[in-house]
Amino acid sequence: MSKLAAAEPYTTRFETAIAEVDGRDVRLETTYFYPESGGQPADRGRIDGIDVVDVYEDGDAVVHRLGDDPDWRPGRRALCEVDWEYRMYCMRAHTASHALYGAGRRVLDDLGYGGFGIDDEKVRIDFRTSTDITDGTLVELERLVNETVWDSRDVSWEEVPADEARERDDVAFNTKTEEGVFGEDGTVRVVTIEDWDVAACGGTHVRNTREIGPVTVLGRSNPGEGLTRVEFAVGPAGVDRRTTEKAAALEASATLDASVPGLPSAAEQVSETVAELEAEVTELRSELLDRQVAALRDEVVERDGRTWAVGTVDRAGPNDVDDRARELAGDAADVVALVGTDRPPFVVVGAGETADAAGVVDDVTATLGGGGGGSPNVAQAGGLDADPERVVEYLQSGELPDC
Repeated sequence: MSKLAAAEPYTTRFETAIAEVDGRDVRLETTYFYPESGGQPADRGRIDGIDVVDVYEDGDAVVHRLGDDPDWRPGRRALCEVDWEYRMYCMRAHTASHALYGAGRRVLDDLGYGGFGIDDEKVRIDFRTSTDITDGTLVELERLVNETVWDSRDVSWEEVPADEARERDDVAFNTKTEEGVFGEDGTVRVVTIEDWDVAACGGTHVRNTREIGPVTVLGRSNPGEGLTRVEFAVGPAGVDRRTTEKAAALEASATLDASVPGLPSAAEQVSETVAELEAEVTELRSELLDRQVAALRDEVVERDGRTWAVGTVDRAGPNDVDDRARELAGDAADVVALVGTDRPPFVVVGAGETADAAGVVDDVTATLGGGGGGSPNVAQAGGLDADPERVVEYLQSGELPDC
């Protein structure tokens, strides 16, 4: 009984008797509702006007879970309506997955099934393959699938002896999604896309690939070792994605003053230009930092019997000035302290043999907040609770200036 939906997928309105009622769980004498299995979700619909929210198998029986409590008794005749729009979506999606696997047979090596699933927005198929699936591979897979749709290939299904199916090299098996595949009489259900793909499958399918409509590959990921997950969309979701991508391509084309086919070349040129500008900016910032650090030699002060070179640096981070503070310490002054102008500011301290950089940082953080640490030669702190100028004044005098 659970295979009627797969055998006659275009039957979506039927009348039958209620066999059993257990709260909101109902069993029918005959059902064309598809129960969730093999990666395909359950049908939706109504039984005598009450929504069917789930359909699942319980042993050999199909259970229909309702959205409301029915007041039915066994034996009652009921009008059943499968949601045709959703059924057709699943039929298209499932057949598209077979068409995609057929495309994979033609471009991927050592191909095997790793999983399959349909949700409201997209479909996934997990390939086991030794081929590296690149963006170019995805484009080729999409092209082949849509050619198969355009070619209007017939889709058929039949029960064949399981041993015979196992011996055939052309029949793909997916051990993770084989619910509904095997019959009680030792047969296996085989779905064939004419001259394209053959697979053991218990799901619902369209009769011709032209019914699938456009297929849009969305992307790829790696759900597990040896697997590549390819996601695609059919129906409105697929059309919407193509529309979005087309609009984005045209907008980029206008921005870059290039044709859509010329976008990769234009983008590469922009990328090269950006890289050159970034390198130039980095060099200019380094030169600016060197000048700021060099100016500290003219601002050395005496404090606690040592010389201190203290000043601010713009557009630099602690790691940018770390080496400079270390190199200047003991040369320009006993203690070199560079304060970043970010909010909150940071400080990097370099110390010669007569000073302790970590000790200076500990003193600063104890007085001005923040946190940090380091070695006797170089230390740094961040998150200071003071303006950069106030930090400089404290380091130069050892006293907390008035606000």
